[in-house]
Amino acid sequence: MSTEVKVPTLGESVSEATIGQWLKQPGEAVAADEPIASLETDKVAIDVMAPHDGVMGEQIAAEGDTVTVGALIATIEEGSGSAPAPKKEAAAKSDAPAPAPAPAPAPAASSDDAPGGAAVLSPAVRRAVLEYGIDPSTIKGTGKDGRITKDDVIAAAKNKSASPAPAASAVAAAPAAGRNEERVKMTRLRQTIAKRLKSAQDNAALLTTFNDVDMSAVIEAREKYKDVFAKKHGIKLGFMSFFAKASVLALKDIPAVNAQIDGEEIVYHDYIDISIAVSAPNGLVVPVVRDCDKLGFAGIEKAIADFGKKAKEGTLTMEDMKGGTFTISNGGVFGGLMSTPIINPPQSAVLGLHRIEDRPVVRNGEIVIKPMMYIALSYDHRLIDGREAVTALKTIKEAIEDPTRLLIDL
Repeated sequence: MSTEVKVPTLGESVSEATIGQWLKQPGEAVAADEPIASLETDKVAIDVMAPHDGVMGEQIAAEGDTVTVGALIATIEEGSGSAPAPKKEAAAKSDAPAPAPAPAPAPAASSDDAPGGAAVLSPAVRRAVLEYGIDPSTIKGTGKDGRITKDDVIAAAKNKSASPAPAASAVAAAPAAGRNEERVKMTRLRQTIAKRLKSAQDNAALLTTFNDVDMSAVIEAREKYKDVFAKKHGIKLGFMSFFAKASVLALKDIPAVNAQIDGEEIVYHDYIDISIAVSAPNGLVVPVVRDCDKLGFAGIEKAIADFGKKAKEGTLTMEDMKGGTFTISNGGVFGGLMSTPIINPPQSAVLGLHRIEDRPVVRNGEIVIKPMMYIALSYDHRLIDGREAVTALKTIKEAIEDPTRLLIDL
């Protein structure tokens, strides 16, 4: 008796996905709630779980196929993996007598037996394993409960490349003369990013205003309180929480910057949910820190740290990225000096942060060296006037240069 495995509900407004990778092959033993396939959606990777113990049966869909919610993609057979499931495709290609059955595959190891937690690899780690061609059983995990992280895979790949290879292998791996090209199909996430960014340019009247910020006060505050803050809250005090709270002041003063256009109507929000752009292994994602106007510095820092970890491990969910009324993107972590960020539809504005560098500025008639940062606010000019955009960015600048404003809501 077989059990059908269908594409699960993927989230609000998400109706289809791509088979990113089959984690179990026909004939292999599977345990209840064990991942058997990884689906790539417009926003995140989702694992398909086995409904019960048994043997992986026929795979109806192949890797790279687009499937819809509720579609049949595989079957789970009864048994313990003692006999491989027949491969329908192979049988159709040949009329020759079937070869003797192969030895039964060993039962799947439990997460406790698998070296480095190989049985519980996250989607991001599985992609890295395939990309670098590393056997996960040879990697010692440094994550929680000994699980393998993406950094562990990259480190193993570096060690592998540093090891001297046999001469014959070196000859075989030598590239052919001339210039080569490689064509790789865009992931569903990358396709969605491309469509949304192009849509923002086509539909919104984008404009960007700039300012620069003296970071001296924030740097001094962090240096003074970082140890006490970390001891009390168990999290580091970063720059992002200062900019999030400064943005809250600006969005309260200029509600249009926190609003959006819906058809012929303007939707104003009485809450502030800030999307924080995070670099993930397969593209940029924007998880949402909700109710930033009600959170303290520690709450914001903890939320950002949690999202950063989940993005790295490929475990962000649809709920993590749903909604958002304003976005902050920090290109400074990659060394960017200045940029014109693109809004995240249907939002109407995005704040771009950049690198901090010492620059000469004039203070009280004298030239002094200060740690300066360029900040940019891109906005939809259909909804936000230039005066409003400049005022909002100026409010953020003043709050960062005088953090006391954050405490007295000024």
